[in-house]
Amino acid sequence: MFVCSCFGVTEAQVQQHADDGACTPRQIASACKAGTDCGSCVRRIQAILGRGALPRRDLAAQGRPVLAGLEEYEDLEEAA
Repeated sequence: MFVCSCFGVTEAQVQQHADDGACTPRQIASACKAGTDCGSCVRRIQAILGRGALPRRDLAAQGRPVLAGLEEYEDLEEAA
């Protein structure tokens, strides 16, 4: 199935780039141009990357850290 019809990029291609280390829509765009023309596929790319499933406000509402690595920062503060 096509994710980006502007450049003919498939879901499998986006997943392969993610498996190869791309972890943001910008990195996917650098790898295959998906998301750089009309932009309508960016949300689908985010979903494939696992981003956007729990927006920050939902995490905050659950009392969970919003920023990656925040737990380590809190541990450092407690140690100080």
